[in-house]
Amino acid sequence: MELTLGVTLAVLAAGFLHAGWNALLKSSGGGDVLLDTAAVVAGSSICGFALLAFVPLPDTASWPFIAASATIHFGYYLTLVQAYRTGDLSFAYPLMRGTAPLIVTVLGSIFLRELPSAQMTAGILLISLGIVSIAFVQAGGGRRRHPPAAAYWAFANAAIIAAYTLVDGAGARASGNALSYVCWLIFLEGIPFVAWVLARRGAPGRAYLRRGWRVGLGGGACSLAAYGIVLWAMTRAPIAAVAALRETSVLFAALIGSLWLKEGFGWRRVAGAASVVAGIAALKL
Repeated sequence: MELTLGVTLAVLAAGFLHAGWNALLKSSGGGDVLLDTAAVVAGSSICGFALLAFVPLPDTASWPFIAASATIHFGYYLTLVQAYRTGDLSFAYPLMRGTAPLIVTVLGSIFLRELPSAQMTAGILLISLGIVSIAFVQAGGGRRRHPPAAAYWAFANAAIIAAYTLVDGAGARASGNALSYVCWLIFLEGIPFVAWVLARRGAPGRAYLRRGWRVGLGGGACSLAAYGIVLWAMTRAPIAAVAALRETSVLFAALIGSLWLKEGFGWRRVAGAASVVAGIAALKL
């Protein structure tokens, strides 16, 4: 498998979509992390369901992967909410997304026998280090301390991201059709989480989701499209390389925050961005 220019550009577009729905969520002003997350999960599940009539059933070999991934995703959402509750979005998001590719690289080498070349390893390291460095910089470019709990939850989330990335990469390859796999996965894995949230929050939670349905549906559509592109790319290129490229969403999020949400960027974020760009070049050249 080879990381071609077409696959690279597609995954970068997926990273932009992922950053877009996170920026949409941040700018919505809802104020409840659990319900805002549930809104996007519900939106992506609805979008996945709407597409089921237009895609074939995945191969039977992929259904155990779908079941495993749906279970893992439940844990992903729970740790994501805790990471955002205990720390700032600008800290938790890059920390969890930046460390996940490193874990994917190690576990992929062990379980999938995808041994990265020295050049690919260098590219993954540069991307991850550039992304993680952004976590320790304020929007205006300075440094700040963060609660240890935020880092613990972010690292736990990164491990879960790595787990579902490897499961879904293998599952998409076994499915025979990455779009079918992602539509069924996103539809099924959203149901238990949204049901659990509504059971906890009751009528106020249902009212909250009704008010935020536009953000949820828009964010869900972007989330489904982004992950669909990523899983398609994993059927054509090494999973670790695709996982690292996907996390350029953090860089796009920082740029969107600077241009759209009027957050600062700062020279330290520029340095992190330069490391990410160098990593992309190392993966592709």
